[in-house]
Formats: sequence, C-alpha cells, structure tokens
Amino acid sequence: MLPIKIKPNIYWIGVNDRTTDLFEGLWPIIQEGVSYNAYLINDEKKALVDLAKAFKTDEFFDQVDQVADVSQIDYVVINHMEPDHSGILRTLRRMVPQVTLLGTEKTRAMLESFYGITEGVQVVQDGETLSLGQHTLKFVHTPFVHWPETMMTYEVSERILFSCDGFGSYGALRGGIFDDECTDPEFYEREALRYYVNIVAVFSKPVLKAITKLADVPVSIIAPSHGLIWRENPQHIVDLYRQWAEYATGPTEVGITLLYGSMYGNTEKMMNAVAQGISQEGVPLTIFDVTHTHISYILPSLWTQRGVMVGAPTYEGSLFPPMTQALEMATTKRIRNKKAARFGSYGWSGGAQRHFERLIEPLKWELTDSYEFVGCPTEEDLRHGEEFGVRFARLIKSD
Repeated sequence: MLPIKIKPNIYWIGVNDRTTDLFEGLWPIIQEGVSYNAYLINDEKKALVDLAKAFKTDEFFDQVDQVADVSQIDYVVINHMEPDHSGILRTLRRMVPQVTLLGTEKTRAMLESFYGITEGVQVVQDGETLSLGQHTLKFVHTPFVHWPETMMTYEVSERILFSCDGFGSYGALRGGIFDDECTDPEFYEREALRYYVNIVAVFSKPVLKAITKLADVPVSIIAPSHGLIWRENPQHIVDLYRQWAEYATGPTEVGITLLYGSMYGNTEKMMNAVAQGISQEGVPLTIFDVTHTHISYILPSLWTQRGVMVGAPTYEGSLFPPMTQALEMATTKRIRNKKAARFGSYGWSGGAQRHFERLIEPLKWELTDSYEFVGCPTEEDLRHGEEFGVRFARLIKSD
C-alpha cells in the first residue's frame, strides 16, 4: 500500500503482515493478518509515530521516502517498546544517527536493554507537549496499555489520538484504512475483541483508567498501531473497549461457552445432548472442540459470556489434557467469576471431576452441577444430559 494522508501533512505509512503465523509467537493470524500502523508528521520538524516489525524494514522505509527524506527525520515517538512496534529501530538509527527518540522513563531503560541504545533519547513527561511547527504533540502516559512504558500521543490541532495498542485489532488492512471505508466491519470488530482478550484483557483496569483519563480530550480520529483508523465514529471503538474491560469484574452477556474434548466419541455424544438441552431454552451457545480449536479463538467467548459448560473425559485419573490446557490459559488471562458445569465419561475410575474443581478454584468459577457416566452413554444417560443442559441454561438466564 502507498502512504495515505490522514490530515494535512499527517500520513499513515504502515505495512501489512500476511505472512506471520503467530502474533507474539502465540496467537494465530495466518488467515487474518495484522497491520503495523505507523505515522509520519511532515512539518518543520518531522516526526515518526511508532515504527514496525524488523522484517518489514525495506517496505517501511519505502513508505517514508514517498513522503519525506528519511535522513530528515527529527523525532521518533516510541509509544511502545514491543518489537512489533520498534523492530526497525537499529536500522533507523544507522540511517539517521541524529534522530531523537521520545518516550517515557521506562522506555529509556528498555531502549538500552532491547537495542543497546543510550544516546539521543529524550524522556517526555505525562502531559508534556512538543511543537513540530504547525503541529503540536502531547504525550499521555498510559502504563500497562499494554506494557509499563506505554504511552499515547495526541496531535492537538487535528485532534488525532495515536493510541498504540489501545483500540487496536488483528486483521491486515484491505485497501482502505479507515472505519468508513471498511466493507466488513463485523470482521474488524470480531478481531478487535480477539485482540483485546488475547493481548490486553489482563490489563483491563489500566484500560479503564486510560479511557477515563482521556474522557475530556476532544478526539476526531483514533489511530492505533494495529487495525482500522477510526475517523467516522472513533467513539465506537472506545465504547467497545470500555465494555470489554468492564467484563473483567462486572456482569457479562447471557450466553454459554461449551468446551468439549472427546477421546473416542463418548463425551461428544453427550455434548450433543447437552447442547440440545441448552438450545431448547434459547440461550446463545458457542461450541468449541478444544482439541481442534486454538485457544485464541476460544478466549473471546469465555470472556464475554457468563456460563461455561465443560465436557471432557477422565484421562489417567485427571482431566483430559487439552481441556486442562484451555482452563490453564483461562487462568492466565484472568477469566473469572463464571457459572460452570461439567460432564464427561470415564472407563474404570474417575478423577477428572476432582482435577476440574482444582483448576477452576483460582478462577472463582461457581460449579453449579456435574454429571459423569461410564463408557458409552445409554439412551437414559443422553436424556439425563439433555435435562442437564436445560437446567444450566435456565440458571444462566435467571442470573
């Protein structure tokens, strides 16, 4: 893509990544891709806001060169030190040794530890401003959205918030970079939620603090480091982030996430009966086979819905390992205060239920019901499973 003017003398100079399999080496984006959004303010003093991942170095500098001579760059605003934002920094310093790097005090320390950079670093305080000529930048410290050094940068005259990881999403840009050009808004909203839960959800309290801090700042455009730039309705993505952040401690949506894993099909047969019972009550239901679905796609449903139904057999006296791994990641991501139930088969002895109860204890999930059966479920077992689903769905509706 070519550079795109956002406002006079302010350009998007980002790059798309459609080749990386795993974002942060963990979260799949092979189908969705991701953008590394960076921005160039071409004023009396020239400033880059954010950079890109190292393997996009050539493409990035090609973008810059179409707007301004790279050697004339005066400042680089380091909103965030994560290497998908700062990976080309060493190359930039070799090309423009006189450039000044702007960031928080914690950024200064990270620049040394990540890249061995100690010279040409200027610490900016919370609320400090910098004039580039006709444009003025104001720096807003937003620690832990997503790392402790993170800040956002506000361009005063055009009211643009360069929000870094805040208000970002997965999904490579499809020609248009703005929300009003987007032909598939549901895709980007879905990927924004997945990005939020995968990357930011642990820091929901700092997200809410940042939103409150910026509440009185007039914003006409939100320009994050990943995903769409929001110019038609920037408040929409703020409202979504606020809603998702509030799910960390507050009420969530009426709905049930059904996680199941089955070794030989017996637990799967019961899963279908339980799902039938839930569906009879009209409760939204999302079903995931934990052996075939990456946890990245499961976490958003767990985060937003209030009920969790787990179907997994006993395996060597414990819970089926893929289910254990899914629940352990739920613990890592602090998905708490759900209502839960579990069903599953066993061959000659149980153990999965005890293991399950230990796993959900740190999550503070309320175990409301459980049902185990031996071997292949009988017709009576399946009828019981359907009733089991009905009871849980009614509980979720009435909560």
